[in-house]
Amino acid sequence: MMVWILEASINMLSILNNIVRKVPIWSIYLMLMLPSFYYFYIAVTGTLSIEPIKALEHKLGEFGLKLIIFVLAITPLRRYLGFNLFRFRRAVGLMTYYYISLHFLVWLLLDVQVMSLIVKDIVKRPYITIGMLAFLAMTPLALSSNNYAVRKLGRVWQKLHKLVYGIAVLGAVHFIMLVKGFQLEPFIYLTIILSLLVLRIKLKKIYVRSD
Repeated sequence: MMVWILEASINMLSILNNIVRKVPIWSIYLMLMLPSFYYFYIAVTGTLSIEPIKALEHKLGEFGLKLIIFVLAITPLRRYLGFNLFRFRRAVGLMTYYYISLHFLVWLLLDVQVMSLIVKDIVKRPYITIGMLAFLAMTPLALSSNNYAVRKLGRVWQKLHKLVYGIAVLGAVHFIMLVKGFQLEPFIYLTIILSLLVLRIKLKKIYVRSD
């Protein structure tokens, strides 16, 4: 029975990987962009919340956090389960930056608006300070997510993109500090991120031993 289940699982993974290989990269960008249009639409039409701007900020930021978690999960999925989504990693990473940028712009242009208050918030509110640090650290990763940067930076590129783990942790901490009262959801995100970081460390040890 166990052998049959194992064979069925392997066959299913093979089918899934074959399907994934046929998915065009541009469709990932399009698919991941659609929720942002929907969030803006329901914010404008008043069906999102009684405080649509705050709710829009939250939706965009949370979706960005989910995407960065997905990016972190791609390597363990391939290593432990054999499910290969590696070719989508750059697209998902760039769309993560897209959502976090929208999250930042909604806060900047629609929520606070006044420049003096923006600077004051960044300096005096720790959760905003942490969020800004994560956004600033993410920017060079997005700008270097292209073949030219990979060739020019070489090993530096790999070291630079390891910042994604720290950025993800900062994003989850930002979410925890942002919500009012105790809410389980942001702690679940942080737990998943830390678990993926532990898996990354274990994978690195395996690669070192194999060398």
